[in-house]
Amino acid sequence: MAAMQEPIESDLLRTFLVVAETSNFSAAAQRIGRTQSAVSTQIKRLEAAIGENLFERGARGVLLTRQGIQLVPYARRVIDLLNEAAATIRSKPLDGPVRIGIPEEYSQTVLPAALAAFAVRHPAVEVTVSCDYTVRNLAALERDELDLAVVFDWSDQNKGEVLCVDPTVWVTSMVHRLHDIDPLPVATYRNSTWSRDFALRSLEQIGRSYRIAFIADTGSGLKNAVTAGLAITTLSRSSIPPGCRELTAEDGFPPVDSSKVVLRRNSFRSSEAVRELAEMLRDAFQPMSAPMI
Repeated sequence: MAAMQEPIESDLLRTFLVVAETSNFSAAAQRIGRTQSAVSTQIKRLEAAIGENLFERGARGVLLTRQGIQLVPYARRVIDLLNEAAATIRSKPLDGPVRIGIPEEYSQTVLPAALAAFAVRHPAVEVTVSCDYTVRNLAALERDELDLAVVFDWSDQNKGEVLCVDPTVWVTSMVHRLHDIDPLPVATYRNSTWSRDFALRSLEQIGRSYRIAFIADTGSGLKNAVTAGLAITTLSRSSIPPGCRELTAEDGFPPVDSSKVVLRRNSFRSSEAVRELAEMLRDAFQPMSAPMI
């Protein structure tokens, strides 16, 4: 076919994606509300613009050519970006404060992605973030000091919206074999009932003796301890640092818990800005979501 002669129109890409999904011009025409001949004309225009055949025609429908397969992800990115731009421009400007509590585990991963998207769409909203333990964030929520709180639920209280399941596991350095030492050197949180009731009890249940070798107030402190080979520790599976690995059942360490990551809302007040940020958080956690057993 001839070389590219004209710019690619987004409307042609939208039609292309529907045809690629349905593998049929007639079905695509019904979905987008146009005639089959109009859809065929659009595909011909797109092929002329690109300079390649995108579909192989057959008696039962159409199949993507190699060039068509290559175009699909680019077409999706273009359409998604256009849809996002339209949604941002059309959305009503929001203002006012939003106070959110989140575990430290997600303060450098999930939270920046959600806040960046939120700030672009609603620059007038003042967001205040509290990185703290689940117990403290829940208490702040009850005291009306937070509007939203992302917390761990390891006791199946079934309150709030489940964002994902992120099991807590024992973690060791890949360089050191501390899990073979007896007693086990363990890094744990200071004054943590969870560490006592779940992490340390899990070692007692498998008959492993241990000693507290490192005490920290933050998850980053525990990560530093395990990375340096000072101790093994418990971390959310999604937050295992580079150079470390999960201790599995093959190593003699079952998961500590299967914590649900839950979004809790202030029952006393809400706003459109709060609801919008909750939606952003839901989208940010989506890649981590997994079917619950």
